[in-house]
Amino acid sequence: MHAGPGSGLQRARSFMMLATGLYRASHLVVGAVAVAQHQRGLVLSWVGFAVALGSSTAVFLTARARHWFTFWPPLIDLVLIGCVLPYVVYAGGADRPSMIAWAMLLGGSASAVCAVAYRGRTAVAGCVSALLVTHTGGYWVAGADVAVTAGHLNAVVSSAVLARVFWWYLRRQGTALDAATEQAIAAEAERARYAERMAHHRALHDTVLATLTAIATGRADPGAEAVRERCAREAAYLRRLVQQQAEGDAAPAVTEAVERAVRSVECLGLRVKAQYGAVPDIPGPVAEALGSAVTEALNNVLRHAGTGQAYVTVTGLGDGETDDEGQGAGGKEGRRGGVVVTVADRGIGFDPRTAGKGIGLRSSVVARMEEAGGAAEIDSAPGEGTCVVLRWPA
Repeated sequence: MHAGPGSGLQRARSFMMLATGLYRASHLVVGAVAVAQHQRGLVLSWVGFAVALGSSTAVFLTARARHWFTFWPPLIDLVLIGCVLPYVVYAGGADRPSMIAWAMLLGGSASAVCAVAYRGRTAVAGCVSALLVTHTGGYWVAGADVAVTAGHLNAVVSSAVLARVFWWYLRRQGTALDAATEQAIAAEAERARYAERMAHHRALHDTVLATLTAIATGRADPGAEAVRERCAREAAYLRRLVQQQAEGDAAPAVTEAVERAVRSVECLGLRVKAQYGAVPDIPGPVAEALGSAVTEALNNVLRHAGTGQAYVTVTGLGDGETDDEGQGAGGKEGRRGGVVVTVADRGIGFDPRTAGKGIGLRSSVVARMEEAGGAAEIDSAPGEGTCVVLRWPA
């Protein structure tokens, strides 16, 4: 299962990296105290401690950068710190069991790291076995009692077993949490799709079905001008609905807001040809601001353009990258980027430099888009129509 940032599995990994890191840090503290107090004159003890510190830093910094242990750093750490270090310290003059104990202690944290870094049981068993053999030989050379040797070997094995059990449990819980999250996302996506279908059903019931029923029952004359105009508006709505369904990836928050604006002016007699492209997901408040700006732009066409036709296009803006770390609703990858909405007409146009600064395009469209973090551009000239371009982000 994918372990993206913030997932349950990645949180389990982060905890195990922290736990094994603290375990190693506690052993390093013991080693620093032992060398500083009792082996200050032994050069190889200082060298061994420096190597242990460097190896530990490499293991855990690499794990943090990669979000988990990789293959080689734990293995190198096992060989250097777990298997070789005790003999180096012994060769440097620490020739009693109590003097090499701090070096032996580091083998416990080395076994814990290997127990969580490697998935295969054979690999973990091989790492622990290497520690048991080398540490038995180290204590035998130093003349340790059997009880001391047995106690230490038990600590090495216990460290590996406990780390392995903790990691198994946390991985299982993290995986279960991720599965539950995916199920919740899928259920929410299904509820959203159902709500969208119901909204379309209600809209069709209140428009197309109502018109067809009125014509079929004789309550409306299909030849009447008003009925023909209503049929044309509803046919345009059906075409837009089919286009949105065919696109499949248009964001409901944007398309629904613009669609409400289009239908609001169609009811007043303005014919609107709307086209919807691949639109990215954007915040709800931004979609509402875009919808309100489109409404005002279409109202201006209706009031001032001197034409009964307007054109609206909604397209995505951006690099088209996908979000690598998560899935969008319904299992699709969510696109990042912005959106561009264009409202155009072929009316009489106007001169933007001499137009008044009332509560029209400049206040209700430009200001609204700026408040939402977007921008609006107005391109018009007398006799050449008007084009309003809404962009988010600016």
